[in-house]
Amino acid sequence: MSAYFACRNLQKSYGGRVVLPGIDLTLRPGSVTALIGASGCGKSTLLRVVAGFVSPDAGEMLLEGVPCGGPGVDRVMVFQDDALFPWLGVAENVAFGLKNGGMPPALRRERVREMLALVGLEQWEQALPSTLSGGMRQRVALARALVLRPKLLLLDEPFAALDAITRSRMQGLLAELQARTGVTVLMVTHDVAEACLLADTVHLMGTGAGIAATWAVDAPRPRDVDDPALVPFRARLRAKLEAAM
Repeated sequence: MSAYFACRNLQKSYGGRVVLPGIDLTLRPGSVTALIGASGCGKSTLLRVVAGFVSPDAGEMLLEGVPCGGPGVDRVMVFQDDALFPWLGVAENVAFGLKNGGMPPALRRERVREMLALVGLEQWEQALPSTLSGGMRQRVALARALVLRPKLLLLDEPFAALDAITRSRMQGLLAELQARTGVTVLMVTHDVAEACLLADTVHLMGTGAGIAATWAVDAPRPRDVDDPALVPFRARLRAKLEAAM
């Protein structure tokens, strides 16, 4: 299948320190790709360059064969910190991007209701973020991103701050939402088990070295984290990650 999104020779340095030495990356449509690696290896920087929040020093990005640069609704990010607007209710948070884009109110309300139903928050439309649990806030953040129907969903460790049970539930929700929407996903994670559970392809990034190794996860999605078939792959991936740290 042809590349849906492609980075070519992406480079970024800060104060003379090379963070991205020339990244080449391709994503297939409807795929889930995970970036793993030690802290400071450039995973989040790469994600922010792809999102258009950070300008590369060199290189180019193509989405469906068309060059893309600054931020846009075609590439939407969900952060570890849900980044919700605390003064807005759940529905207003989800509708924010649609409203800014000029979508008519009636269509906007319909789209938001559909998305809140998908993430199981239809009874919480008026609730403020401060009244929600961490998992619920991340559901709102996912809904706010997916309601825009982006071509590329970027996830920067969105479940890292959650407890183990909530994290497991959110991983299941993400797998379900990705399957239903078909959105192409690029995610950063430190969790090898999470990468094996959700991704079709896993890239290991080395500090200042870019993408050091790549593996395909040869198991159909959705997956069970306890699937014995994933155990040897997870062990190999963890060993490679530990060796790189």
